[in-house]
This record gives sequence, C-alpha cells and structure tokens, in this order.
Amino acid sequence: MDLIISTVSQGLLWALLAIGVYLTFRVLDIADLTVEGSFPLGAATAATLLTSGASPFVAIAVACVAGMLSGVVTGLLTTKLKIPALLAGILTMIALYSVNLRIMGKANLPLLSTDTIFTVLPLGLDKGMTVLAVGFIIVFIVAVLNYWFFGTELGAAIRATGDNPHMIRANGINTDIMIVLGLLLSNGLVAMSGALVAQSNGFADVGMGVGTIVIGLASVIIGEVLFGTKSFKNCLISVILGSIVYRAVIAVVLQLGMPPNDLKLFTAILVAIALSMPLIQAKWNSIKRGMR
Repeated sequence: MDLIISTVSQGLLWALLAIGVYLTFRVLDIADLTVEGSFPLGAATAATLLTSGASPFVAIAVACVAGMLSGVVTGLLTTKLKIPALLAGILTMIALYSVNLRIMGKANLPLLSTDTIFTVLPLGLDKGMTVLAVGFIIVFIVAVLNYWFFGTELGAAIRATGDNPHMIRANGINTDIMIVLGLLLSNGLVAMSGALVAQSNGFADVGMGVGTIVIGLASVIIGEVLFGTKSFKNCLISVILGSIVYRAVIAVVLQLGMPPNDLKLFTAILVAIALSMPLIQAKWNSIKRGMR
C-alpha cells in the first residue's frame, strides 16, 4: 500500500511536467527542450527561498514565475531571432544550468530541516497521504484552469497556432505572441512541478532536469495510447493518468530487479515503442487484411 501511495503521489507531482510538455508538443507542435532547464530552475528557486525562510506557497509561486520567464526567453529566441525552436530550447537549457548554480550557490541544496508545503498544511495525515492529497488538489486545480483557459478566445488562438499557423495569421492573429505565451505557460507548469518534486524529495539538485523531456513525453504518449484523445478535456485527463501509469511502470520494473542506472534507457525505449505504436498497428492491420 505504501508503494502504491508513493507511486500515485509522484505521478501526480510529475503530471504538471507532463501537462507542460503536452502544451508544447501537442498544442503548439514544438519540441521544447527548455523543460530540462526550467524543471531544476523551479526546484532551485523554491529550495533557495525555503532555506531563506520564505513561505512554501511564495516559493512555489516564484518558481512558477521563474519558469515562465525561461519560456519567454525561448519564445523570443524562436520568434524574434528566428532560431529554430529545438535549438532555442537547447540554448536556454544550457544557460539555465549556470543560472541554477547561481541561484543555489552549489550543486545540491538539501531541505531536510525546512518546512515545505507538505509539512505546513494541517491535513492531519502521514507524509505519504499528505503528498497524495496535495498533489491531487494542485493537479486538479491546474487541469481545470487549463481547460477553462484553452476554451477562451485567447486559448483557442494558441491551439489554432499549433494546428494551422497560416490560417490563424490570415485571421489577424499574431502567432509570435501565441507561441511565446504557450511556452510561458508550459515552462511555468514545469517549474512548478520541479518545485513540488524538490519539496517532496527533500532536496534540489542542478542535475535533476536530465531526462525530464523524455519523462514528459512518456507520460503524454502512454496517456494518449491508453486513454484516448477525443477532446481537450480527455487529453488533459489522459496526460495526468499517463504520468501515474508511467510511475507505476517504473515502480514495477524496479521491484522486478532492474538496476536504477538503466531507468533512462528503459524510458527511452518505452517512449520509442509508444511513438511507433500507430505504425505498428497499421502494419499489423495490413498483415491481417493480407491473411484474409
């Protein structure tokens, strides 16, 4: 039971990262590698503020704003300097490594004796259930706000920019602003996830962002394959559930004896298989038709 609670809790905390990756990868149709820098940026910002005596709520809010600023930087590099989105994300990610070291002052910042959002809330639960409850509440609020926002005229314009930028420009919408705004929202959520994960784990590390883009993609793809993409609401729910399923898969393979050092390799293979599922299904259907 403790393993199940821990797995679902971590899945919920990382679901914010998955939603952020979904916004760029599916909504904007951009492969944004900024997340590998904005995730530890959120963790570093929150950890530094917490160790300085700031409120956990203030730390999370400031971490979210820091992530938004990193998204704006990538957006401006892409839209104003015409640097390809993939390369712009890599440049921002590399720059954020030094920024994160500057913020923390060292490579690792422990939070073992510091109050976090999981200790200040008077929920009357043990640590595992507290993380689960807080994670569920935050993810629920974020999902509802995203569903509402992307149903507005501005949110619809962002979605249309990813679907058909030529058409939306013909309707008088500035696609550059929509791209910057989408990257801002995405990296704000990623940084918030980093802040929560750091508080849950009890430390912030400058290298904790390595492989986060693959984790986010795995959550998105697994969610879409298992739970469908019939509507935007369905997509949000699928991404959240995909994050939980991904954590469950990781927990299972670790229980079966997989060395932790092989987790990144396993995740990469899992994402590759998930991404190739449409082709595999098409080939299988073609073979079945040929056998008939």
